[in-house]
Amino acid sequence: MKKTIKLALVAALALGTTSAFATNGSNLIGTGAKSRAMGGTSIAMAHGAESGLSNVALITSVEGTEVAFGGTIFMPDVSNSMGQIGMMYPAETSDADLNVIPEVSIVSKINDNFSMGIGMWGTAGMGVDYRGDDNNFNMVTNLQLMQFGVPLAYKMNGFSIGITPVLQYGSLDINYNGTLDASAMYGEGAEADVEHSGGVSQDLQFGYNIGLAYEIANLTLGLAYKSQIDMEYKGQMSGASTPFANFGMFGGAPLSDNLSTPAEIGLGASYKLDEHAIAMDVKQINWSDADGYGDFGWEDQTVIAIGYQYETKTWAARVGYNSGSNPVAEQSIGNDATASAVNMFNLLGFPGIVESHITLGYSYNVSDKTSFDLAYTYAPEVTETYSTAHFAGFGSENPTQMTTTHSQTSLSFGVNYNF
Repeated sequence: MKKTIKLALVAALALGTTSAFATNGSNLIGTGAKSRAMGGTSIAMAHGAESGLSNVALITSVEGTEVAFGGTIFMPDVSNSMGQIGMMYPAETSDADLNVIPEVSIVSKINDNFSMGIGMWGTAGMGVDYRGDDNNFNMVTNLQLMQFGVPLAYKMNGFSIGITPVLQYGSLDINYNGTLDASAMYGEGAEADVEHSGGVSQDLQFGYNIGLAYEIANLTLGLAYKSQIDMEYKGQMSGASTPFANFGMFGGAPLSDNLSTPAEIGLGASYKLDEHAIAMDVKQINWSDADGYGDFGWEDQTVIAIGYQYETKTWAARVGYNSGSNPVAEQSIGNDATASAVNMFNLLGFPGIVESHITLGYSYNVSDKTSFDLAYTYAPEVTETYSTAHFAGFGSENPTQMTTTHSQTSLSFGVNYNF
């Protein structure tokens, strides 16, 4: 077991991690190449050691010991334009267009009833890079989340239950600088600089995942719950909101530095018949209750995932589809300039607006002990235009709307070793 733990650590460090748009808001649609190839389905579809984070009860499917490691290469394509209605600046593309998220999982079957493991997973992130683009406030954002967990599961008579205590590492960096026309407040020709550059803030907090599964004949039913994890990134949210709070937005006071990982609950079902398997998950991500996301008006998100697998003794092919409502809601402007600032920060700095995903993948068994997995995910382009009209109250040259376009492709890979 010590050798496999060392292998996991080396693999994770070699892969590293950077920010990425992770599709369901700021969350991955699934961890591991097999899950991602099937649209992110993983609540009732066992994926070996990869199940340690998605539904821990399903790690009981591992016979002996399994080591799985791999990663996802994200290639988001995000662009933004802002300005007066009918007079928008040309769209600029974010330079944060290539990212890597790692995963390492180990599971051992202790006896006929108990299984346990250890894992390190990149789970979420987002970021943009508009440095050198004054029209987009030179905005740079970078959120990274990685979880370390110890899955433990018990199985008897087709029923499995498990828990994964989680230690989450997070880092957040927000930088921007720009100028608002302040002539309406301070006289003709007056300008107001808005900027924030606080460096990277980090936090380490605990959470937990709970999973249940029941197998009867060829049918598996699953239930998974992930706790909210309360993170604090000192100087980030407060520093980024201070220049706007000085104009009376956000109630005249900076926001807190809390940006919690939201709670999730999901149900799943899978059915296997000979070489065929089909799976479906439905889950709810509670963005509105998570500190930080709630402040920026994110709405709860319902995600539906469907996957199909055809498996032989030597290879397997998978396809899937994942759909989630856009959690980044446009705020109604009314008479409150805060809504303009929220719409700007959401679309410019944290545009987790992608909704649907088409997936496919392939696995090949080199031997009884070793196999390789690949998965490809495509998220079709989504375009959102939100109002920032209240900025016009500071002066006629300020932007009154913002348009963001976002699509993504990603390639996941994995290596599995059983002994």
